[in-house]
Amino acid sequence: METVQWRDYLGNAIRYWEPRRILYNVLLAVIVAVHFVTGLPFSRTVLQLNTLLLLFALAVLANVAYCAAYVPDVFAQMSSLRDSWLRYRWALFVVGLAFAAVLTHFWSLGLFSRNGQ
Repeated sequence: METVQWRDYLGNAIRYWEPRRILYNVLLAVIVAVHFVTGLPFSRTVLQLNTLLLLFALAVLANVAYCAAYVPDVFAQMSSLRDSWLRYRWALFVVGLAFAAVLTHFWSLGLFSRNGQ
């Protein structure tokens, strides 16, 4: 039986997760944009340098959090459940995407609505 090396696990994880990062970032950007548009004209007054810097920092943190998926993915690939994991790891993506979307919703709501609701 062939031994799979660390780089094979990591390569497999990168090939799986990185194309999905685009969808992740697009969804989060759409949520922010929707809150900005629905919060007009108030949301326009909020757009200042510090708000843009905060949005940038939050976007970077969202992408750092996205990288957390690599840890369970690589360890699951190393386990005896590898074949099952490769078929069902999309569930980790969906749960992570939903969690990030909820967090983005609340941050955007707080930033771009007059009363935070």
